[in-house]
Amino acid sequence: MSDETFEPDLRELVRELLLLLGEDPSRPGLRRTPVRVARAMRDLTRGYEEDLTEVVNGAVFEEEVSEMVLVKDIEFYSLCEHHLLPFYGKVHVAYIPKGRVIGLSKLPRIVDIFARRLQVQERMTVQIAEAVERVLEPAGVAVVAEAAHLCMMMRGVAKQSSVTTTSCMLGGFREDPRTRSEFLALVGSDTRLR
Repeated sequence: MSDETFEPDLRELVRELLLLLGEDPSRPGLRRTPVRVARAMRDLTRGYEEDLTEVVNGAVFEEEVSEMVLVKDIEFYSLCEHHLLPFYGKVHVAYIPKGRVIGLSKLPRIVDIFARRLQVQERMTVQIAEAVERVLEPAGVAVVAEAAHLCMMMRGVAKQSSVTTTSCMLGGFREDPRTRSEFLALVGSDTRLR
């Protein structure tokens, strides 16, 4: 969806929301809020317009290695699809190459494709793992995501210190307990949100 069709409609919705909340959208502090919110939502949901093949951009290389590759502490920011409130944290992505490796900067970019959508953490974790598997066809993929959810912190149960952890293990990480244990030991030592 282009900016021309997306932003004017969203600006009008934000203006209407402000009115429904009892605010005056024409007061100085709110006058440009619909524009700012439309642009912010465009950025926060840009993952819908990103294509996995374009993001990877050919950065897959033939390499005869078979030891685990792990990128830890990949920051992410997403929006909970239930309340449109942020959740944020870190993702740890590992794979076992089967003759092919990916440029390391591509793993955080893959995380962003799925984080920058309306999401639930459980689905996002699986989507990241399946995308890495699709691109590399490795012997295994493991993803752990840890996040703080503002929908839990600011409303409802109001638990500010809780962290939600999700994981997805594919291939060798699912089938081999030793490989899974090695991965979890590598990410488990210092993975609390800082």
